Amino acid sequence: MITARWVRTLAGASAMALMLASPAALAQNNQLRQVDANVVGEQTVFTVDLKSPLAQKPVDFTTQNPSKIAIDFFDTGFAAGRAQYEYAGKLLKSANVMQIGDRTRVVLNLSRTATYRTEMRGTQFVVLMDNVAQSVAAAAPTFAPAPAALQPAAANRAAVRNIDFRRGADNAARVVVDLSSRDTGINIQQQGQNLVVDFMGTTLPPDLRRRFDVTDFGTPVQGMRANDANGSARLVIEPRGNWEYSSYQTDNQFVVEVRPVKEDPNKLIAGQGYRGERLSLNFQNIDIRSLLQVFADFTNLNIITSDTVQGNLTLRLKDVPWDQALQIVLDSKGLASRRNGNVLWVAPKAELATKEKLELESLQQINELEPIRSQVFQLNYQRAEDVRRMLLGLPTGGGAGGGGAVPVGGAGGAAAGVTRMLSKRGSLTADPRTNQLFVSDIGSKLEEVQGFLQKIDIPVRQVIIEARIVEASDTFSRNLGVKLGFASRRSGSAVGNSYENVASPFTADTVWTNAPAVSLPAAAINGTNPASVAFSIFNAGAGRFLDLEISALEADGKGKIISSPRVVTANNIKALIEQGTELPYQSATSSGATSIQFRKANLKLEVTPQITPEGNVLLDVDVNKDSVGIQTVNGFAIDTKHVQTQVLVDNGGTVVIGGIYSQDESTNVNKVPLLGDIPVLGNLFKNNAKVNNRTELLVFLTPRILNDSVSLK
Repeated sequence: MITARWVRTLAGASAMALMLASPAALAQNNQLRQVDANVVGEQTVFTVDLKSPLAQKPVDFTTQNPSKIAIDFFDTGFAAGRAQYEYAGKLLKSANVMQIGDRTRVVLNLSRTATYRTEMRGTQFVVLMDNVAQSVAAAAPTFAPAPAALQPAAANRAAVRNIDFRRGADNAARVVVDLSSRDTGINIQQQGQNLVVDFMGTTLPPDLRRRFDVTDFGTPVQGMRANDANGSARLVIEPRGNWEYSSYQTDNQFVVEVRPVKEDPNKLIAGQGYRGERLSLNFQNIDIRSLLQVFADFTNLNIITSDTVQGNLTLRLKDVPWDQALQIVLDSKGLASRRNGNVLWVAPKAELATKEKLELESLQQINELEPIRSQVFQLNYQRAEDVRRMLLGLPTGGGAGGGGAVPVGGAGGAAAGVTRMLSKRGSLTADPRTNQLFVSDIGSKLEEVQGFLQKIDIPVRQVIIEARIVEASDTFSRNLGVKLGFASRRSGSAVGNSYENVASPFTADTVWTNAPAVSLPAAAINGTNPASVAFSIFNAGAGRFLDLEISALEADGKGKIISSPRVVTANNIKALIEQGTELPYQSATSSGATSIQFRKANLKLEVTPQITPEGNVLLDVDVNKDSVGIQTVNGFAIDTKHVQTQVLVDNGGTVVIGGIYSQDESTNVNKVPLLGDIPVLGNLFKNNAKVNNRTELLVFLTPRILNDSVSLK
């Protein structure tokens, strides 16, 4: 029943025989003699020794998943036909050399993606690969861009020239990125349902910073997003469904292929986590030991079976991954397995559990007897006292002062149930003066502490947050009013001047009065009195006077106040910046006396940024814009404008986090009853005031991550 492996073996042997026997393979003008690899400084040097200099430059390309470099030598043969070389280096793991027709391909299997360059040295073709990953150096925080003379020239940086999308065979999606340099560092990884490709230290033209909708192509990819992230170009590919991907680079083109995965409906679906080669089993009443031998032959694993493994089994499994089939067999007999390298030990579950329990108890006894060692750790970015409290399981940022040696299980140790990193015998001391940590514990715990410190003692990324508070006002006021008076001359003999004895009809004596009969003048606006015009009408025959005074005032004002607080803070660290005035006021104490207290009327920005893995910024924002208001009996009032919210913003993007729009529109009329309602003439017996005020408050927020500079050495 186990035929898949033999069919593949025979097919491969036949193909090899045909390849070696082909005439093209025997008529090569050049020969590849040998290959060699050496580590020189921070580079891995891979050398291909040829019989004669190459007439045509080899073609090379790379793949990202897995990381490989492939080089094709045209019109070149290889006497051995196929060979594999193991190196087991930190970067170069192995190399495969094979002749395919009239060319020979060399494939370098790498542990990670690395930048490289090629050279021709006579009859030797050399590949120089960088062992050190791309370094990241911290950039100094600034509020303004550096002068043009100090900025790196944009022409010296690699750039993404174009992004293209194509549909390949079997509904596969092909994303082709055209780069300006073949030495661009590329990092591709899967994040959730998306593929994220980072082009290190590469600029992205503004016309490519957008979203690509490729739904109509009918591939697993529904869309793509290209933007800048931490000074590098980032391409986010959004596939959906069941898919797999591969990537490779040829010269200046980087290609990502996303293919749909189709399952054969006639085959059993592999369970989650089972990735072994499929096999079929059909046995009647077979001994369990013999069945385990079948698995050993199929997988080339060394299987050790406990003496307590007994019994027979009948099973029929068709096209099932071998690791799933083995798990089914073990579960049916209450067995379990433990793997160490290529050795698999099979025993009853209870027996394995007992053995593991004994091993753990023995390990615990060894830890209690193992000698104590001491080690000093120099901290660069974390405070020694905070780290000491973390290792002891205590809350940071408070509590008793550190610096003393505190045993984990004794006084000052962590509370019950809190995770601790040191053993019961361990102790540590924090020196705040030198920012060093002195740890005494067994060797394994010291290694854990060292690994823990390497992860947390790193520079924290910083964010500059700039807020703009815009207050705009548009005010309009208009007042109109009149004064109207009447007078008459008294009858009888005149004494002296005939116009001296003039009596007002509204007074009881004969003294002239200047008080008008109707007094409804326009009111002042903002302390400014209205303008007025007056005239009198005199009828000599009737001895009558008519006095009329018209007053009017109109005010139109526009204003804008812009406040722009900004602050730099570390990731997940609250920052506060404020400016304003403290107003004194009296308050009563418990004894009945009064004391002077102060209340702030200021501009305040309080923000806590959190940088997301996608390069965006999540902000907890509290913005106050207070000002001194009117004066009351108890002191000055405070005009308050307050916004508190949480918002997610793109790096360098601007968002409006709050806005208040208010409009005050009113019309007031004062008039003499009945007379003021007369059309046209009624305006002589009334005044009116019109007000139309509009105010608007907007709060803008712009976060910018202080990018690290990327060096591509």
